[in-house]
Amino acid sequence: MSRSPYELSAPADVLARLHPRLRTYFGPVPPGSVGRGEGVFTVVGTPRRWLWPVLALFARDAVMFPVWEHDVPFTVENRPVRVGRGAGAVDLAPGPVPARDAGRVAVRARRTFHFRSGDRTMVDAITAEPEGLVDHLGHRGRVSALLAVDVAATGPDAGALRLVSTRVTVRALGRGWSLPAVIAPRVVLTERFDDDADVQRVSLVLSAPVLGTLYRYEGTFRYAVVPDDA
Repeated sequence: MSRSPYELSAPADVLARLHPRLRTYFGPVPPGSVGRGEGVFTVVGTPRRWLWPVLALFARDAVMFPVWEHDVPFTVENRPVRVGRGAGAVDLAPGPVPARDAGRVAVRARRTFHFRSGDRTMVDAITAEPEGLVDHLGHRGRVSALLAVDVAATGPDAGALRLVSTRVTVRALGRGWSLPAVIAPRVVLTERFDDDADVQRVSLVLSAPVLGTLYRYEGTFRYAVVPDDA
């Protein structure tokens, strides 16, 4: 991978504002390498238990989980892959992409949460599409979010990358259905580097109109690109 999906979709002058230590995370993963990180989420999930049955449905496809836990150890692995669209969804499963599918370069992330009840893994893939940066969620990528990319130039979050969803699409019946803005959930992801603590800080908030925050996680980790020993 010579250029990452972030580099292919975001303006160069925006990415130039990134903190130097974040450029490794959002840059390309060289052939024969993999990005790995380890840290602790101070909080994961939602205390609103009435949402848990809905989250349990998303858990089946490795998107979100019906939990509310603190101080959750986790690992993350970023691996360059090719994904293909077939049967109305993006296949994020390991293995080669069928020749009939239009494969394109992506970064597949696997975040493994070490919950008290056992390990659970969240899967998604980032691709550069004609309309911009898109995050395909779950093993099959049936839910995707178009993301606006911004990097703060000044202030306390200078050098931090912020992703905000501008459209959410659900794939069903062989096509994508964009959710109307009045009901579409909104994802805000912030990644910044804390020089004093020498860690990367991540925060994700999923919210919806009227309902407010539906799911979130935040924490710190250390990350490096290393030889792939898989």
